[in-house]
Amino acid sequence: MNQNQTAAGPHGIARLSHLGVIRVEGEDAAKFLHGQLTQDFALLGLDQARLAAFCSAKGRMQASFIGFKRSPTEILLIGSRDLLATTLKRLSMFVMRAKAKLSDATEDFALYGLAGQATTADAATATPWAVSQVGEATVIALYPVLGLARQLWVAPVSEPAPAGAELPLESWLWSEVRSGIATLSQPLFEAFVPQMLNYESVGGVNFKKGCYPGQEVVARSQFRGTLKRRAFVVHCGQDLQAGQEIFSSSDAEQPVGLVVQAASAPQGGCDAIVSLQLTALNAGTLHTGSSTGAQLSVLPLPYALLEDI
Repeated sequence: MNQNQTAAGPHGIARLSHLGVIRVEGEDAAKFLHGQLTQDFALLGLDQARLAAFCSAKGRMQASFIGFKRSPTEILLIGSRDLLATTLKRLSMFVMRAKAKLSDATEDFALYGLAGQATTADAATATPWAVSQVGEATVIALYPVLGLARQLWVAPVSEPAPAGAELPLESWLWSEVRSGIATLSQPLFEAFVPQMLNYESVGGVNFKKGCYPGQEVVARSQFRGTLKRRAFVVHCGQDLQAGQEIFSSSDAEQPVGLVVQAASAPQGGCDAIVSLQLTALNAGTLHTGSSTGAQLSVLPLPYALLEDI
């Protein structure tokens, strides 16, 4: 166990090299994103960030982001680096006459995860997705893990790094898993509608906003009771990888879920976010790779699922 990783959770600052940045600039930046993503960017203020998904016309997630305004005409989208080029290309196809310019700004910004004792003074009282400023840095409150505050720090590369003990990236990734909020990566491209990752329960979907690609499918999943999969946090004694299939002991033929995100657990083994068929939860034991593979144990979700919108 790393010295900055305790049984109660991580403390320190991690450089988030697995994430990238899309910059959207122009007077129509918010309006454009409002019509493309699952969250409301038209009413986004400077004091809040948004969790959002970018979906296909069939409502399947092609990317996920934490988005915020650096100014009234500049929005940054933070997402998985392995999906950045594909997403930027597809988003750019829809700009048309909108006064918005999209670019890969990954090299212009430094991204850090702050956990526990390394977070800023207001971290303990901030609600998830609240934004504060530290000089030129934007600090976004994330969901806590095991009672410890966590923040995303985004600043121009010219700015000093946040002060604090170094936290290994793997420890930060474990905290992301235990937060129960998944960041979509390449192995899960178009595998889920947002609710299969609980996005409507953690501020990732707005059902009152206007249309966006896949909006009808997302709304139908919510209001017609057709949702059959949800995200859960699990533990396994062996390593897990995104995209790995999950089976039930009651069915050797068909997988009942997928591993979405995984990281080494401080006490050994691996913790993961998985998307599972709801019927599989009580139908038998859960295993990776096959119905006789390594067994999974389901951990409590760190947030409540919304039953009604």
